[in-house]
Amino acid sequence: MRMSGGVEWALHCCVVLTAADRPVPAARLAELHDVSASYLAKQLQSLSRAGLVRSVQGQAGGYVLTRAPELVTVLQVVEAVDGPEPAFACTEIRQRGPLATPPEACLVPCAVSRAMAAADEAWRAALRAVTIADLARDVTGDYGPGALAGIRAWLR
Repeated sequence: MRMSGGVEWALHCCVVLTAADRPVPAARLAELHDVSASYLAKQLQSLSRAGLVRSVQGQAGGYVLTRAPELVTVLQVVEAVDGPEPAFACTEIRQRGPLATPPEACLVPCAVSRAMAAADEAWRAALRAVTIADLARDVTGDYGPGALAGIRAWLR
């Protein structure tokens, strides 16, 4: 499974928004992470369309989470940025070639398709089990109790 770089950027932004005490402009998020502002804006728009963040207009505007970080899963962010489609798309290759299985004999997905669907579901379950709040707690655990406070201060 390969995810776009936008997923990483969106997840980091969501974690940063947990530390913010006011809306954070997209340009400020891009500066914090030293990433392309225009590309990051696209990720934020995807998060906004999914209802995970909202844009606040005006001079003190920017982005905020729309709900508590405990209610936003990593899977929701991944699906907002990369879409909800499964990683594997079965093309029924078993119905092709000189020894093709007739369609009427293909009543259940093949072993390959079943294995890939099970792997996709396990991956989604793992991402569904982790919230933005969990990631923010891990940042604190990894970098110390002042990490998010330092981000909050920098954002001001």
